[in-house]
Amino acid sequence: MLSILIVPIRPVDHAELTSLIAPLTSAFEQSVSIEESHYVDPAFAFDSYRNQFNSTSIIAALLESYPTHQGKIIGITTVDLFVPVLTYVFGEAQLDGKVAVLSSFRLREELFGLDPNPELEHIRLLKEAVHELGHTFGLIHCHRPECVMHSSTSAEEIDVKGKNFCEECDQTIREATSTMS
Repeated sequence: MLSILIVPIRPVDHAELTSLIAPLTSAFEQSVSIEESHYVDPAFAFDSYRNQFNSTSIIAALLESYPTHQGKIIGITTVDLFVPVLTYVFGEAQLDGKVAVLSSFRLREELFGLDPNPELEHIRLLKEAVHELGHTFGLIHCHRPECVMHSSTSAEEIDVKGKNFCEECDQTIREATSTMS
């Protein structure tokens, strides 16, 4: 059976990763595990001019590090991510590919001068993990604002969208996961 592997990218909160296992298992009907033997150091992807980490470089490194993994891989970190054409990204994924990467950096309330809200930040992280993994299963951005696959360019937009797939996206995911098993 194919599976989803969560890969910790330093620094990261291991408890946060563990809390994603059950909801991701439910969302994708795939087994989900955490890579326990190897934490990725993202220093190679650091851009000193931007003071951020290149998410595309991290995806390439994850592909290299886990060439035989028969399933999907999502690297999770707390560092600030970017792609060259955007100021920042919450995450990035290979469309209909194997690997995604996600950061909780811009999901934190402290970034906006507010008090920490771990529960809200966890919900945001879960939504974005489902979203990025959805891309690896071939889903594109959905026009339905309640769908987890709806595009989000701010934390507030993540808060507005749902945590589940709309009916159409859910059907696509079910078809994709049934052919993988």
